[in-house]
Amino acid sequence: MSTHIPHHEHPHAQGAIVHVSCVRHTYPDKTSVHLCGLDFVVQPGQRVVVLGPNGCGKSTLLYHILGLLKPEEGEVRVFGVDPARQFSKIRERVGVLLQNADEQIIAPTVWDDVSFSPRNYGYTEKEVEQKVNHALARMGIEHLRHKVCHYLSGGEKRKVALAGALALDPELLVLDEPFEGLDPASRTEMVELLNKLNRESGVSFVIATHDVQLVAPLADFVYVLKFGGEIVAHGTPAEVFRDVELLRATNIEPPVLAELFQRLEAKGYHLGRPVTPEEAVKTLVAWVERERDGAASSVVTSLLSQHGSKPAAPAPATEPPRS
Repeated sequence: MSTHIPHHEHPHAQGAIVHVSCVRHTYPDKTSVHLCGLDFVVQPGQRVVVLGPNGCGKSTLLYHILGLLKPEEGEVRVFGVDPARQFSKIRERVGVLLQNADEQIIAPTVWDDVSFSPRNYGYTEKEVEQKVNHALARMGIEHLRHKVCHYLSGGEKRKVALAGALALDPELLVLDEPFEGLDPASRTEMVELLNKLNRESGVSFVIATHDVQLVAPLADFVYVLKFGGEIVAHGTPAEVFRDVELLRATNIEPPVLAELFQRLEAKGYHLGRPVTPEEAVKTLVAWVERERDGAASSVVTSLLSQHGSKPAAPAPATEPPRS
């Protein structure tokens, strides 16, 4: 896992689509958030998760990326421009999904809402229709096209809001706690949808969440924030979750698998640190098979030594019969 790196020396900033460096913002109630310690960088096509407890500054970081907040100090660049000053230059390249989908859905029907941005950005009726149809298909909600948004379920509203964010085919999606209030099945479906967007369309995304269980299947790279906004660590999910004590120190409950394999390691079982159930199953099955084979070999060797025998040599290979 990366250690603290001065912002001017960040090794991955070149070619980044998002670069946030030592930004400070003070809210009207005098609460100050200082997003420093490590630079925040997103590369094209990258899935990035911002992990931290509630109130640590995750939303503040996202609002700076979206140009909704202007930093008092530090620097923000999105597609090479300052989003607080020049967001109009990049607005069609960035989509957003707010934590509360109801705040984002502003039209009476699904079609009206998803078509809002294309209509207001001057596209023709034919282009609007094409973009809406494509966005609805991406989310698998064509059947909701004429439904009244008010009567949709929480998961359906989240999909409608995301379809609206995708209507202009953005290169970057910014999502604030997108799994909040969803049941387990809906959370899994949302993870699959986002991964499909990334895999098939190359969409980059930045997701703020405090749910550690969803990080491994969703992220290429993770940034960890603590209270006050300091970025204390970054790395792959495997690298970040290796440091269980760091997570606890930032008031983040470590994933169950990370804690399990840390405790096994402390007892002398060095099995690595798998971060997904699939990886954990493979690791444990391989370990059990090795232990079983080793135990069986020990028993055979012990029995043979008690009888003064040695294991039989393998029979020589016989030649095939000649015709």
